[in-house]
Amino acid sequence: MIRVRIGTLGAARITPSALIKPAKLVPGVEVAAVAARDRSRAEAFAAKHAIPVVHESYEALIADPSIDAVYNPLPNARHAEWTLRALEAGKHVLCEKPLASNESEARSVAEAADKHGLVVMEAFHYRYHPLADRMVSIVGELGEIKQIETWLCFPLPRFSDIRYSLPLSGGALMDAGCYAVHLARLLGGGEPTVRAARALLRSPGVDRAMSASLEFPSGATGRVNASLWSSQLLKISARVVGSRGQMRVFNFIAPQAFHRLSYTVDGVTKRERVAGEATYTYQLRAFVSAVETGEGNLTPPSDSIANMAVIDEIYRKAGLAPRGTI
Repeated sequence: MIRVRIGTLGAARITPSALIKPAKLVPGVEVAAVAARDRSRAEAFAAKHAIPVVHESYEALIADPSIDAVYNPLPNARHAEWTLRALEAGKHVLCEKPLASNESEARSVAEAADKHGLVVMEAFHYRYHPLADRMVSIVGELGEIKQIETWLCFPLPRFSDIRYSLPLSGGALMDAGCYAVHLARLLGGGEPTVRAARALLRSPGVDRAMSASLEFPSGATGRVNASLWSSQLLKISARVVGSRGQMRVFNFIAPQAFHRLSYTVDGVTKRERVAGEATYTYQLRAFVSAVETGEGNLTPPSDSIANMAVIDEIYRKAGLAPRGTI
């Protein structure tokens, strides 16, 4: 029995991993429609992935009365716009991160979701894997937290990619760094103040790498590191130091593929592997639960507002304008 019918905006490269494959594993879900700017591309995508309906436009898809929810993997600058349109049409939304170009846009989405009583989930898929909760649990064993550092760095030398486009709200901090900021906030247990930031630019206003120093309400210091192109080619990690020990994690983004988790408490070191399904499967299952029961949304717009507030301030501290404000 199909309980949640989802329409996808566009035929983005991430959609098969983030939506199509998980929908085959989560009972009651159907990817029922697709729309793209190029109809032929939408038709090819629909044929490849057995999607029954191709709409002429994004507007037609969100107006389809048979669709319960919308998946929004459009470029960053279109996230808030089309999420708001979907909410106005009465649809729940699973939106790729970052939810918006800046804090103000995130607030607009939160207000609309509250107004219409609909679910908006920002697709920080790692948060739904058991590894995320295990990291939080271990941090609780480390005593007084002194330092938190997160990295999400990977090479993207294809400089024509939209992730380097200022009009489309690109930049390393927006793409990779939003994860690093999100995880630092999760492990820090509070909302940090940005003390300093430094950007390496690909083009005027567009960061190819970003690092920032944070301070948490507890007094712990933090650092986030993001890169699409820098000397740090690949690092997807976290490190937390406390008065009783420390924790290190490698590959918190896709732990189902491979990850390392080690921690030392009171001089005793342990290593663990946290078993589980793909992060995207957990995320889609949680989205369906939130739609049906109102429970399970760990990344609602209120969390998005806090994350974007930190991102905006990092840009300011680095001497750059927050995205969508130029």
